[in-house]
Amino acid sequence: MTDVENSTTEEEVPEQDTTEQEQAASPTDEVDVAELQKRLAEAEAAQQDANDKLLRAHAEMENIRRRSERELENAHKYGMEKFATELLPIIDSLEFGLVAASADDADITKVREGTELTIKMLASMFDKFGINSVHPIDEAFDPEFHQAMTMIEHPEKEPNTVIDVMQKGYMLNNRLIRPAMVVVSKAPANTDKESDEKT
Repeated sequence: MTDVENSTTEEEVPEQDTTEQEQAASPTDEVDVAELQKRLAEAEAAQQDANDKLLRAHAEMENIRRRSERELENAHKYGMEKFATELLPIIDSLEFGLVAASADDADITKVREGTELTIKMLASMFDKFGINSVHPIDEAFDPEFHQAMTMIEHPEKEPNTVIDVMQKGYMLNNRLIRPAMVVVSKAPANTDKESDEKT
């Protein structure tokens, strides 16, 4: 054979080998395609399941958020219900006292006793809810808890001592809700005679 024929024959041989390899690989490829399709279907099913779970979780979170908002709104709206219920007997007592005081034969002693009883009821209710009065007579003036209404010279008291309470203050669970309005002592001023005697 000539060189040209030999080169043609050699070139054709590799093409035949490639075709035989493709034919031999085809059944394997079909199996691989079927396996891949099966895996794809499984992956799609898993993805759909994950999407469903995500949607359910999102819906559940939305329901929890709405429920929490509703509960918070109700807590703000009805949080004072117990407190208000405890106030009702006190209001009733005050109304009975007004009726008793406006009667023609009103006995001031009974009206006073009724008022004192009402104040005791109110104090008891305050204790239940953590409300305490601030009544700082003879204590050092504290601007955190007291509001000075006036200062008066008082020779027997240390300066900046509370000598009178004009209006009680109140605390709710150790938090000030109203300062006590107080009168505070101050050091006596030196008069002209005292200053002359010292010189």
